[in-house]
Formats: sequence, structure tokens, C-alpha cells
Amino acid sequence: MHAPAPPLRIGVVGCADFARRRMLPVIAADPGLRLAAVASRSEAKAARFADAFGCAAVHGYDALLAAPDIDAVYLPLPPMLHAEWIERALRAGKHVLAEKPLTADAAGTERLLRLAADRGLVLLENLVFPHHAQHAAVRKFLADGAIGEVRDVAVAFTIPPRPEDDIRYRPRGGGALLDMGVYPIRAALHYLGPEVEVVGAVLRSQAATGVVVAGRVLARTPAGVTADLAFGMEHSYRTSCEFAGSAGRLQLDRVFTPPPDFPPVVRIERQDGREEVVLPADDQYANVVRHFVHAVRTGTPAQAEAEAEATLRQARLVGEVESRAVRVTV
Repeated sequence: MHAPAPPLRIGVVGCADFARRRMLPVIAADPGLRLAAVASRSEAKAARFADAFGCAAVHGYDALLAAPDIDAVYLPLPPMLHAEWIERALRAGKHVLAEKPLTADAAGTERLLRLAADRGLVLLENLVFPHHAQHAAVRKFLADGAIGEVRDVAVAFTIPPRPEDDIRYRPRGGGALLDMGVYPIRAALHYLGPEVEVVGAVLRSQAATGVVVAGRVLARTPAGVTADLAFGMEHSYRTSCEFAGSAGRLQLDRVFTPPPDFPPVVRIERQDGREEVVLPADDQYANVVRHFVHAVRTGTPAQAEAEAEATLRQARLVGEVESRAVRVTV
């Protein structure tokens, strides 16, 4: 029998609150990983995170990337810092799990994906919802004709206003388009395929900062299936997806952020009645971490290529939104 491979030694570049709440607990619990170190530009912050998760504290991102005993990094920095530090990590020979989006533009995303491929390293965007089992179940309902032929998809991810000092309101935080908008955009690609294109959009921006706080996008497939995609951070909380078909409707709530113990409910409405299907709970954060470890261990080129193409197409659609949008200042 072969001895099991030793755990990948992973370091964390940055001490974001999301990382502390969602990702570091599952990283620390995964048997395929050993959480080795957390780096921050603040020694005190690195020490607090390290104490909470039983790993080393590192002062400065470069110091962590230079460490020879780190195989991979998780990067939860603000969106506008991703490109620089993903590139530095790859050039340091580290596999990278990076928060979404990889970069703020398609050209930068393509360049980094090519750099990772050329160096034989895994670069995975941490957009977790496709790794939740509910989406495979919904795809099967649609493929089996539960609502006939899909005519339209409506997807929303909105949250209430945040405190004024929230990173999302700063230019380096990327605003609502890069923080929330990528979710409905990726959902359209996930369900309608790679040929989705943007028809038009509206973006609402703060006058003082230029940061996007909300938006709505109309997209379509070549066959004319439409996608209405809403996002923002000046709303009530909503993460929903509704499919309208030739024979009914299918609705799914908690599309992007279901807790690990939450059993999703699919609601199907047809002319002859309604039904609710309760799906098993699933942990999308643990799933994506396992997926990352598996990709590093096995190096599956076909899968990596398909994921890279989806990430790149998503980045291109974000660019289409920015170039075609009507902009409103608030």
C-alpha cells in the first residue's frame, strides 16, 4: 500500500474577516491541508489570527511567499490587490486559492491563468456556489424538463447597506460589481452556458468615490434565453434564482450563501400544481477546499482548463457590463 501523501502546507495572505469566519475553519479542518501560517502587514493582526487557528504568524506577505515550507496560499485580499499578489505567489512557486474575482479585468485574469498553467500550478478562484450540491440538483431538474424549455432566468444577490468604513465602499474593495455582481453573472454562465452575452446594464455609483453600489444586467444566449441579473448593497438581503420555462417555474432561495446545515428547498410551479423538494444540506466551503487539494494532488488538465475558461468568461462578462452600462451617480 502507498503511504498517504503528507498534507499540503498552506499559508494565508491577509486577515480578512470573511477568511476568519468561513474559510480558515474549513482549511484548518481539512485532512489534506496543514494551516501553516497567516501573514498580515500588521504583526498584531497576524498574531491574533495565528493564535485562533494554531499556526505561525508572519509579518508581511512577501515573507510568507518566500517561505520554503509553504506549498500553497489562500488569498483573501481586497479585489484590487488580487492581481499583484496572485502573480507574486505564482512566481514564488505556490499554488493559489484566491478570493473572487481573480482580477478586475479579463486581460489580467487571462495572463494569470496562463502563468499558472505555464508553471504547472493550480490557480483556483474561490467562487464557491458551483460546488454546492443544490446546483447539480437544479441542473438535473431543468435537464429532465421539470418546467419545460427554459425561457428566462432571474438571479439576485443583494445585501443591506454596510458601515461607512466597510472595504466595499473603497475603490480597492471593488464595489458591488466585483463583490456581489460576479455571483449572478457566474450563475448565468453556470446554467445557460458560455455563450451568454450582455445586452445592457445600469450601474449606480457613489458620487464621492465612484464606487459601484448596485446594478442590473440584461444578458441573453444566442437562442434568445434571457437573464435578468441584479446585485447591490443598498437593498434588503436576497440571494435567489428563478427559472421561467414553457411549462412552469422553478425557484431556489439561498443560492449563494447557504449555511452548511441549511437544507435548500426547490419550489416548482406548473399549471397542474406546485411541489417543494427539500435537498440535503451541503458545505460548499469545505467542498471547494477539498476540490483545491484534489486539483493540486492530481493535476487534471481537462478540468483545470474548463474551470479556467469559466473564470475567464466571467471576467469578460464583467468587462461587458462595465463597457455597456448606463451609469447613474447617487
